[in-house]
Amino acid sequence: MITPEVPQNKSQYSPMAKSSVRNKPLSCFSDGFLYLGGALLAFLLVWSLWSYTVPHIFEPRGSTKSATNDARTQQCVQENPAVNLGYDPPDQTFYDDQELSYSIERPMKNWDEKRKEWLKRHPSFAPGARDRVVLVTGSQSKPCKNPIGDHLLLRFFKNKVDYCRIHGYDIFYNNVLLHPKMSSYWAKLPVVKAAMLAHPEAEWIWWVDSDAMFTDMEYKLPLRRYDYRNHNLVVHGWEKLIYKEKSWTALNAGVFLIRNCQWSMDFMEKWSSMGPMSSEYKKWGPIQRSVFKDKLFPESDDQSGLIYMLYQDKGLMDKIYLEGEYYFEGYWADIVPTYDNITEKYTELEKEDGKLRRRHAEKVSEQYGVFREPHLKEAGNGKGSWRRPFITHFTGCQPCSGDHNQIYHGETCWNGMVKALNFADNQVLRKYGFVHPDLLDSGTVTETPFDYPDDGPW
Repeated sequence: MITPEVPQNKSQYSPMAKSSVRNKPLSCFSDGFLYLGGALLAFLLVWSLWSYTVPHIFEPRGSTKSATNDARTQQCVQENPAVNLGYDPPDQTFYDDQELSYSIERPMKNWDEKRKEWLKRHPSFAPGARDRVVLVTGSQSKPCKNPIGDHLLLRFFKNKVDYCRIHGYDIFYNNVLLHPKMSSYWAKLPVVKAAMLAHPEAEWIWWVDSDAMFTDMEYKLPLRRYDYRNHNLVVHGWEKLIYKEKSWTALNAGVFLIRNCQWSMDFMEKWSSMGPMSSEYKKWGPIQRSVFKDKLFPESDDQSGLIYMLYQDKGLMDKIYLEGEYYFEGYWADIVPTYDNITEKYTELEKEDGKLRRRHAEKVSEQYGVFREPHLKEAGNGKGSWRRPFITHFTGCQPCSGDHNQIYHGETCWNGMVKALNFADNQVLRKYGFVHPDLLDSGTVTETPFDYPDDGPW
C-alpha cells in the first residue's frame, strides 16, 4: 500500500482556512520567513554536497571514531595472527642465489641457516612452523594400463586431500620425474628434496605412496614424540628385523616423515647415491642381497638402501625413529578384513557416549578424536587391534599397472581398495550428513538421522 503524501502547507487545503485579505500582514511576514528559510536550506544543501566530495578536510586526524576503528583493527590482528600469503620482501634470500639447484644431484649446504633467515624475513610464517607439515605424493605422468587404475589413484588422492584439509596440512601431488634416471621407487627422493626447498616454512615433509591411504581421519601425527630426542626421519619398522633377522622387510620406505633440515639434505644425498643416478648403482644390488637374503629382486632399491645404511651404522638410530607403536603404515592384507569389526566397535562407542555422536563442523574434527581416545585404551595397536588403522598401504597391488603380486588375486586387491576407500570416506561424509551403508558399494549413500548411529543404517 502506498502512503498518501502529506501536504507541506496545511492551511492551503484546510476547509477552515481564513481569507487571504484579512491575513495580509501575516502573509508578508510569512513570505519573508520562507525566503530566509529557503536561502538557509540552499546553503546547507551546497555545503553538504561539497563536504561529501572532500570529507577528509573536515575529519579531525585524531578523531575518536578513527582511533577506535584503528584500535579494533590492531586488536584483531594481534589476537588472530595469520600467515601473510601476499608478502615477499625484496630482501635477498637463498632463492636469489644463482647457484641454487633443486636437483637431487646438487648438494644443499647451510640449509638450517638459510631456512632460519627466510623465516626471519617472513615473520608471519614463524608461529607454528614447528608443527607445519607438507604431504607429498605422486604417480606416473602417463595414463594407467589398468582400466580402473586412474579412477583408483584419483580416489587415493582424494583421500589424502581430505585428510590434509581436516588437519590443516598442505599437499603437493607430483606426476613427473624430477630426475630422468631416478624412476620407480627412487622417484620420491628428488621430489622430497625439491619440496624442502619450495617449503622453507614447513618443518616436516611427509612422503606417502600413491597406493597408501588414510583410514583413521581423526588421528593426527604425534610430532612431539619425534621432537623428544630430535629425530629427523620417521619410518614404520622394527629394529630387531634389521640387526638380527637382516630382513628386507624390516621397514617400509613407502611412507616416511623427514624433517626439513641440513641433516636430511645430507642423508638423502647418501641415500640417493645407491640409486640409478649413481655411477656405482649396479654394484649396490648385489651388496644389498648379500646382507638381506630375503630380498626378492637384484636391483638396488630405496628400501633396501635405507635398511643397509641403518645396518652399517647403528648410530643413525639416534636420528631415525622406527615407528612400531601404531600403523604409521600397515599391510592391507592384514587390515582390510578387520574393517567390519572396527566399524561395529566404534558404533557401539558412539551409542554409549552421546558426545562422540554429536554433529559438528568438519574443522573441529580433531577435538572429537581427542574425545574418543579414552575409549580406545583397550583397543590396542597393530595386528589384532580394533582401533582404526592410521594408514592402510596396498603394497604389491599396483593399482595403476595392474601387475599385482601373484600371491594375490586381482579382485582381492581391487575389492580391498574399494572397501578401504569407503571405510575412510564414511568418516569424511559423516560430517556432511551421509554414509555408505555398504563398504563395497561406492555409489550409494544414506542420509544420517539426527542421533546417528543410534538408529543408523549399519
